[in-house]
Amino acid sequence: MTEYSTIYRIVGIVLTSAVIRASSNGCPVMECWFVQEKPGRGGFSAAVTQEKSLMYIRTDPDDSSIRQFRPPADIDLSRVYYVTDPSASFCHASLHPPEGSVTKPQCEINPFQPQPSMVRWATSLTESGQSPIHLQADWFSVAAQGLDGQLVLSALMRAPSGSKEPQVILSVTSRTASVRARLGERVTLDCGFWVDPSSPLSGAGFSVEWRYQFRGEGRLVLAYDGKNDWLADTTETGAAMDFSALHESGNASLVLEEAETRHSGTYICTVYLPNLLAQVALDLEVVEPPSLSIFPSPLPLVVPGQAVTVQCEASGFVPLSLELAWEFVGADGKSRPLGQGSVTGHKQALDGTYSQSSRLELDSAKMGLGRGGEISCVAVHRGGTRKAKVTLNVIGVSAPSIEDSMAMVAVALGLYGLIKVFSWTFSSTGTSHGDTKDKV
Repeated sequence: MTEYSTIYRIVGIVLTSAVIRASSNGCPVMECWFVQEKPGRGGFSAAVTQEKSLMYIRTDPDDSSIRQFRPPADIDLSRVYYVTDPSASFCHASLHPPEGSVTKPQCEINPFQPQPSMVRWATSLTESGQSPIHLQADWFSVAAQGLDGQLVLSALMRAPSGSKEPQVILSVTSRTASVRARLGERVTLDCGFWVDPSSPLSGAGFSVEWRYQFRGEGRLVLAYDGKNDWLADTTETGAAMDFSALHESGNASLVLEEAETRHSGTYICTVYLPNLLAQVALDLEVVEPPSLSIFPSPLPLVVPGQAVTVQCEASGFVPLSLELAWEFVGADGKSRPLGQGSVTGHKQALDGTYSQSSRLELDSAKMGLGRGGEISCVAVHRGGTRKAKVTLNVIGVSAPSIEDSMAMVAVALGLYGLIKVFSWTFSSTGTSHGDTKDKV
């Protein structure tokens, strides 16, 4: 009898593990921090509290398998939630790290209080001014970020008062948490939203807002009232949305026709429902590598002991960070650094790009440049490494090189030509005088 009970236990453990693995392969168990402000004295808020929390996810509200999970002992049962997410937003692969992974997705849960929005493009959603009965519940907001920035998610969940089984009502997602673009490129900042079709809020209208922020400053890029099909006036140019896709599938992506330096920063996509809002933040970095020019080019012929100054100009790059350096490759093919030279301060053009230059004094004797070789200016930038080259020829060094020999042959031919010209001229003059005397 004992043997059979042991077998049943083993089978039960195996089946339970299989159920857990199957569930985790479909929708992950989200490890989150429950964050809220702790009330203080005199109406002032005290320090923010953080508690470990778990969300067991299911897409079907009738699926009871998540109840088989047993939360760890170090998590308070009041912070364990059994979430129904018909949109499957929480089931994204980036929110489910491989077993044993050290890196975890970021997740935070906060209490949420529904309230009307005061922005002009969302006031039409709550014109009645009445608070619907379905808002009388426990509301939570969840902000999550998947591994490697593959997904940014913001969701609002509603649970009957005192229940630990919330349901996702609104989710806003982006698959472009971080975007890098070249100048002049067309840029798409992804943002999409989903509304629970079983919620009374479905079909009640929505609004979308795109806002830009950078170093404490911000501006409204685009705002749209989906209930009245009204687009707010802004000073932004070259920004657009596909309004057909917005109404049909919740595609609220922002399109920038041509990336400019002023576009680098953080973009916030906010979706409004009556008394609710959720938003995701995306980072756009416009990166343009420098164009390099070397002056003078070509370099003049030099002799040992003669110094020549060469300058490298890097222009049209963004962002500002840039490293300039010089390299020398001799006739033997070996490369060696020549240092940074004298680097000037940067200048900013009207289009927001930067320029910077470096000067280097070349003395073949002091620097051991031999008969010369290739002088390279190297610029290391976030947009990539760029290199410009120029040839340095040093003449009169010990045994003449091929270049020296060719130069000397050219000089000899030139002198020979001059001698021949003078000889022919004098000969012609002498002959003319002789003819004149004979005629006399």
